[in-house]
Amino acid sequence: MTDIEISQNCKKQHISEIAKKIGLKSDEIIFYGDDKAKIKKERQKEKAKLILVTAISPTPYGEGKTTVSIGLHDALCKLGKKSLAVLREPSMGPVFGMKGGATGGGFSQVVPMDDINLHFTGDFHAIGSANNLLSSAIDNHIYQGNSLDIQKVLFNRCLDVNDRALRRVELESRFENFNITAASEIMALFCLADSLEDLRERIGRIVIGLDSKGKLIYAKDLKIEGAMTVLLKDAFLPNLVQTLENNPVIIHGGPFANIAHGCNSVVATKMGLGLADYVVTEAGFGADLGAEKFYDIKCRGANIKPDCTVLVVTIKALKYHGGISKEFIYEENEEALIKGLANLEKHYTNLQKFGKNVVVCLNKYTTDIADEIEAVRDFCQKKKMPFSISTAYVDGGKGALDLAKKVLDACNYDNKFKLLYDDSFSIEEKIEKVCKEIYGAKSVMYSDLAKDKIKLITENNLAYLPICVAKTQYSLSDDAKKIGVPTDFEVTVRDVVLYNGAGIITILLGNIMTMPGLPKKANYENIDFVEGKIIGIN
Repeated sequence: MTDIEISQNCKKQHISEIAKKIGLKSDEIIFYGDDKAKIKKERQKEKAKLILVTAISPTPYGEGKTTVSIGLHDALCKLGKKSLAVLREPSMGPVFGMKGGATGGGFSQVVPMDDINLHFTGDFHAIGSANNLLSSAIDNHIYQGNSLDIQKVLFNRCLDVNDRALRRVELESRFENFNITAASEIMALFCLADSLEDLRERIGRIVIGLDSKGKLIYAKDLKIEGAMTVLLKDAFLPNLVQTLENNPVIIHGGPFANIAHGCNSVVATKMGLGLADYVVTEAGFGADLGAEKFYDIKCRGANIKPDCTVLVVTIKALKYHGGISKEFIYEENEEALIKGLANLEKHYTNLQKFGKNVVVCLNKYTTDIADEIEAVRDFCQKKKMPFSISTAYVDGGKGALDLAKKVLDACNYDNKFKLLYDDSFSIEEKIEKVCKEIYGAKSVMYSDLAKDKIKLITENNLAYLPICVAKTQYSLSDDAKKIGVPTDFEVTVRDVVLYNGAGIITILLGNIMTMPGLPKKANYENIDFVEGKIIGIN
């Protein structure tokens, strides 16, 4: 069966029964049908162990972080632990583009899979609407006399589809570019806000433009933060769903990790930490992107820390980073596999700079070759890397029991968590710290535009904010073709964007775009509604 067929044939419990498993009463949730709900309960004191799932540098084939996260959560529940998975919402851009869905796979999924991938409870639409209300208010203010003297607009519209034609749009008075909703500042601040009051305050802090003297102009100057908060108030409540094994899952917020900070909302994570004893969460793409931002942005701002990090690896990813092309990826090639293990070791070493409790998990595919699996196991044993194999895609939670036991062991050790850089570092020092220590870059070059933006941010006393690097996910460098562990390379800071409401400074490396395009053969060709069922989401 396909992923969506497995999802549609599962026996779901009523969402009220799922809520009871984490101590929620019926009057503490808002029902969205029988299988989805919004949680309106006030947060409890945070007590759970926090487990982060990340991965080595990904490939175009997907490495299964979400599948491993869900399988680990189901396994913890099988071991009698009070566990919760807290995950991101999928963007419809990848659903209709290349990825096709983001709710796990096989027998390690969250359901209702089709609803979650398509519209869900409307959170993305609310975020897009709030974003574009602000954009329209900016242009209306300029049209109505421009008493704020807005001479340069610094806030863009957004849309939750991949549409490369919107990368440059001619408006009545200027050119502008759209972001995909998952890369918008509203999404970022939505996911980093700690409360509805904090959300409102962050909206007011958004820098919308510059006046004729180069002074920053804020969203609060338009008196719009209240109206935007109204649009977001229901979306700000975390969503409750379930796994195929009827275990509770919170899904909320969906920033991309190659562009934005790549993890679910702070409010959802903290709610999970108060409702369970173990919380499994994930950070998008490779550890150089999602995990680094999870630590340096989310943990820093929310005052939380992971007790264990799981580093997901696949045989095909190792061979890809060993130089094997797609058509030969499933053929035995131990030489390429061994070469690709350098990528695994680099990410493992990087993660240990933040905390010592790291477990390597091989996400096993049915196409994997036994000798190659043993080669990975031997490598990890020699390097003293805790290692486990997950077969959750085929076996559900029972396929991740060994992983769950190793994670439980790791959570019992002192993690010695620390951040990569201090707030007091200059913007350039933060960029060089990430690019050189995490990516392995030899040097960093800055465009004139980037230099001007850094100067502006520094002069306005905002250089203390953490950085959010946007770059290709397929390489440790800013060049997708540099696979494995590239050396002796230079990265280029093309642009710098202040997301003051979110409290981050976005650093754009190389040719990364904040509005992705669709591939030549897009997944929308596979999606249809046949005999009362959605097909083609996998």
